[in-house]
Amino acid sequence: MPEQEQKKVTDYCLALQPICDQHLRHVGDELLYRASVNARAAVIDNPLVATARVCNIAFYEMGREALSGPRELFFNTPREWLVNPDLLPPVADRIVLEVLESVEGDAEVMAALRNIKALGYRIALDDFVLNKATSPLLALADIVKIDLLNNGINEQELELYKSYGIQLLAEKVEDFDTFKRCRDLGFTLFQGYFYARPEVRQSQFIKRSSNKAAQLRLLAVLNEREPEYDKLESLMAQDSPLCIRLLRLCNSPLYRRQCEISSLRQAMILVGFSGLRKLIIVILLADNNPCNLLLLPKALTRAAMCERLAEESQHDHPDSAFLVGILSMMDTLLDEPLDKLCLQLPLSEAVREALLKQQGRLGEILRLTIAYEDARLGSASQVVVQRLNRCYMNSVSWANNLLIEVADTDK
Repeated sequence: MPEQEQKKVTDYCLALQPICDQHLRHVGDELLYRASVNARAAVIDNPLVATARVCNIAFYEMGREALSGPRELFFNTPREWLVNPDLLPPVADRIVLEVLESVEGDAEVMAALRNIKALGYRIALDDFVLNKATSPLLALADIVKIDLLNNGINEQELELYKSYGIQLLAEKVEDFDTFKRCRDLGFTLFQGYFYARPEVRQSQFIKRSSNKAAQLRLLAVLNEREPEYDKLESLMAQDSPLCIRLLRLCNSPLYRRQCEISSLRQAMILVGFSGLRKLIIVILLADNNPCNLLLLPKALTRAAMCERLAEESQHDHPDSAFLVGILSMMDTLLDEPLDKLCLQLPLSEAVREALLKQQGRLGEILRLTIAYEDARLGSASQVVVQRLNRCYMNSVSWANNLLIEVADTDK
């Protein structure tokens, strides 16, 4: 393959986009790959090769469990993969294969889909447009994905899909009114960042009963140059549910230990100030409202990726990079302006400069991470993009494992 074409095929960014149900529960993720040169959508010259590379990283290097845990993982599947089952992900459990909009329901494809269903995979029709050539696909589909921005809603067609027992998934849901309308029409799955918008977070959900000021005081102490265990223990003791969850978390498989942890002081010493800061942030934010459970994976992945990039660049304080990453989304997660939050925390000038101006070494790391998320890497080399892909996937895995353990502390 010529060098130029090889670059086009391999210079892409990976991303996981959450899929939620009608109750705003995080039930799935779509594994996306997008061209890295100033594009938010995939522009892949050879989808067969690109899909193979993504599949290799996602299923063989990382593992499905590490990426999405108990949730379903949606995976774009070219026609060539459908008709060659040897190319499919190795385990069918909780894998949804998305049949691309360019695929028609001819005899070869229909036979392939019947075989795929028999293997245990679920089938989604991506950006589905009903016509004579695609209508046979409905007989084998589990999910139909409808692009609201480009295709709109045809209620008559929706009734047809539902008559097949097919789930309806609304793509590109950008506001809460659209979410409610789609839900009323029978959609049960949704993609789009409507849940990150202030009107959803402020009008639909009751804020947590615990005191945000107290929580910020706890974070403030954790970010002091030399945190005091006595002060931390005193603050945490005022929040019994938080103490219980921290103790459960410290006794989970996430932390290898030789003896059971039975006190707050033991727990704090076990995880250390850096680990405690991360755990407290996750626990506090996860309690805010259902929207946070959809935003938290992105926030934690960003923070972990910032930390990994700082380690690779031999930055003196990778913990500060993690803090910059998580705080960069705190305004959305806590419905509080970022500059106001910065005033409430004893942040170093380097962290503050990175957050508010994206300047300094930490600011450069944050900018690179956000550019990766948005697939805006410009002229970055193939080697750099591949390194960022693996850094991202490792960060996704870490965030997912942490969220699973935090969720288990609620049981």
